[in-house]
Formats: sequence, structure tokens, C-alpha cells
Amino acid sequence: MKTVIYTDGGSRGNPGPAAIGVVFTDEKGKVIKEYAQKIGRATNNEAEYEAVIFALQKAKLLFGKKKAKTMEIEVRMDSQFVVKQLNAQYKILNRRIEQFFLQVWNLRIDFNKIDFIHITRDKNIEADKLVNRALGSKDRGKQGYLI
Repeated sequence: MKTVIYTDGGSRGNPGPAAIGVVFTDEKGKVIKEYAQKIGRATNNEAEYEAVIFALQKAKLLFGKKKAKTMEIEVRMDSQFVVKQLNAQYKILNRRIEQFFLQVWNLRIDFNKIDFIHITRDKNIEADKLVNRALGSKDRGKQGYLI
């Protein structure tokens, strides 16, 4: 059985205050879990990567290490730039982005299979709403789970 994870990251300003949104679903679209979190100051691309890293770390915690090794995960996001980097179609020229890429790469080994899929914004509405909810939150802390 495949788990589908929708991720989004965004910042107000580039860089600026940033947040992530992550939605776990089964392959039929039934929501399993949602997360929204402020991540401090970041660029849009950094926030997109942070969302993927958070999602993979959370998947391992939610399902356990043993099950993770057998899981097929599809990470869907509206950042074509990040998807193309994660699928080795774009070079990484920024040192900070390279560090995020390496974190994702290292997390991949914990799972049987991970596909990174680009989707249009209109198909990533729930994760986007979570980002905006976190950014609009009165919680001034750098990090905090909203859901």
C-alpha cells in the first residue's frame, strides 16, 4: 500500500518568516494526519525542502522503522524546482540547498521507495492552507505544531 504525502513550504518575504504544511493520505486520498509548523526565517525553496524533511522524519515516527523499510511513499509538491532537484534533473548550486538535499537523500534509505512528484498548486490546496495557517498564527515561537 502506498502512502501519499502532500508537502508545501512558504515564506513571507524571501527570506522571511516561514512555515511548512504536510498532509499524509492513503492512496485513495483519505487523510491520515496533518501538520503545520513555523520554521523561523527561510527562503521559499528552503521551506519547501524543510517540508519534505519533516514529512519523511514524521513518516518514520508514525509508521515505525520496520514498516518504513517496506513502504512506498509518493511525495507530492507544487515546487517544480525542488522536485527536479530531488529527481536529479536540476543541479544544486546553492550550499544551503545542498545541505537540505543531503538530508532528504539520507532519509530516503529508511524507506523502500520514494517518488517525488510535481503537482500543480490547485492540487496542493490542503498543504498550502496549513502553511498559511501557521504563518498567520499568533504563536510567535520559531516552531510549534498547530495540528
